[in-house]
Amino acid sequence: MLDTAKPSVTSDPTIFVIDDNEDFRVALVALLSSMNMLTKSFESARQFLAQPVHDGPGCILLDVRMPGLSGLDLQDQLERIGSRIPIIFITGHGDIPMTVRALKAGASDFIEKPFREQALLDAVTTALARSEESRKSASEVEVARALAATLTPREREVMAVVCKGLMNKQIAYALGIQEITVKIHRGNVMRKMQVRSVAELIRRSDLLTQLEPA
Repeated sequence: MLDTAKPSVTSDPTIFVIDDNEDFRVALVALLSSMNMLTKSFESARQFLAQPVHDGPGCILLDVRMPGLSGLDLQDQLERIGSRIPIIFITGHGDIPMTVRALKAGASDFIEKPFREQALLDAVTTALARSEESRKSASEVEVARALAATLTPREREVMAVVCKGLMNKQIAYALGIQEITVKIHRGNVMRKMQVRSVAELIRRSDLLTQLEPA
């Protein structure tokens, strides 16, 4: 059974409640809805995965032990598809190894039943803030990638050495080109990367490393 408090609105933060206990699931939705939070609930991890991937801000309230795909299994699957949505685990059967595994894998929080409503709401607030920060960071990375794509191979080389703090004369020597040529390329790099200082260029360049495989 799928009980949805409100229609999904991608631009609004959405809290996804995933728990096989219907009474508990409905109670959570009622609590969150009373705080004007947009919610969607699912009775299983597979039911959640059958939905389109959520591309907006939000978080997941996830039961650890469920029939079929467990909460930890769902966390693994979301990790594999690159989902950044924060997860708050809720369980009545928590233990230290399980908590450590969940948190090391990036869980936002781990709450054991029974819990205080305010503790849950605080965890949700923290997770939503984390979600917004993650989305902002991802947006900045995409901007940096789009700008870097306009650079020529030589301009990329110049950007790399500029970010190491080398002066134009040193860059010319390192790349085997004339200093005047370095100045031209450097000017093009600053303009194309839409920065006004080397510090800004370094920050934008550092964002590009987030796109490289580990």
